Amino acid sequence: MLYVERGKDGMITALHNRPGPTAQEQKSMMDEEVLAFFDTADSWKQFMEISDLRSVRILEDLIDLLISKNIINFTELPKQAQQKILERKHLRKKIDSQSLLVNDIL
Repeated sequence: MLYVERGKDGMITALHNRPGPTAQEQKSMMDEEVLAFFDTADSWKQFMEISDLRSVRILEDLIDLLISKNIINFTELPKQAQQKILERKHLRKKIDSQSLLVNDIL
């Protein structure tokens, strides 16, 4: 879900990953108003990047689930995939421990 920030005219002025003082209203990425915002902001490439990032997180969770259920072994993955997964886990742990906001505003 995205959190919508609106201007005085009621139009979307920004989208956030997290709620904030000026962004409490939730909208789906596929909401017509959100899609119209991307269209007026000429940001379709950014929209795809956001979608890609969310898909990557789903894949990370899926890999973790398959490993935890012993459906696949981590060591069966190619070495480069293992390295990238471990790097992302390390970064995610570092970000979580420091409570950093990453890509909060879209």
